[in-house]
Amino acid sequence: MYFYTKLRYIVSNKAIIVGASGLIGSKLLNILLQQPGYDEVLALVRKELPVKHKRLVQLVIDFEKLDEYSKAITGLAVFCCLGSTKKKTPDLSVYRKIDHDYPLQLAQLAKQNGVGQYHLVSSLGADSTSSAYYTKMKGETEDDIQKVGIKSLHIYRPSILTGDRNEYRPMERLATALMKVIDPLLIGSWKKYRSIPAETVAMAMYKQSLLNEDGVFIHPSDKIKLLA
Repeated sequence: MYFYTKLRYIVSNKAIIVGASGLIGSKLLNILLQQPGYDEVLALVRKELPVKHKRLVQLVIDFEKLDEYSKAITGLAVFCCLGSTKKKTPDLSVYRKIDHDYPLQLAQLAKQNGVGQYHLVSSLGADSTSSAYYTKMKGETEDDIQKVGIKSLHIYRPSILTGDRNEYRPMERLATALMKVIDPLLIGSWKKYRSIPAETVAMAMYKQSLLNEDGVFIHPSDKIKLLA
């Protein structure tokens, strides 16, 4: 296990990932470790992941005290794959912390420490004016992070995700099966609603980070597939 005192705080070619235990995050972590591009990958985790690699540093943190770890948030890019569900987090105040407050605070610390890139996994339909709680919250997260002013901000809005999860979600499995039938019927402007593999989203995030382009980029689900 790596301890906080062993972290190299200034690594120019360093990537930071949060949410590495999730569906997209786990795929992205593997890509960051297996592909060239980053000398160090720092994973901010609630508990240590069963992953070992010479370029991986794991920092077990309390997200409620994220400021205490600010010195570690340095490098080239931050990849935020944090997210929950109403089923897992029925308390809406906690739900909002995970999907809004933590990603926003992470962006603020990244900006403060000169990190040039921030890659955020959002959701298709994210809109701060939405009447639906989930899409409204996602939209508010996007809006608030844009206000931070990071040089290169990429927002990914995937549709229904496919891929193997560490937990059993019967409704998502049913949705995935249905989408196999429905996907071919979604053409034209409806293509963005097609399901998308989590690994495709992760690969798009990795490839966009290598371009290191300045600006705010919002990638809907159908466009993400073209970037991977």
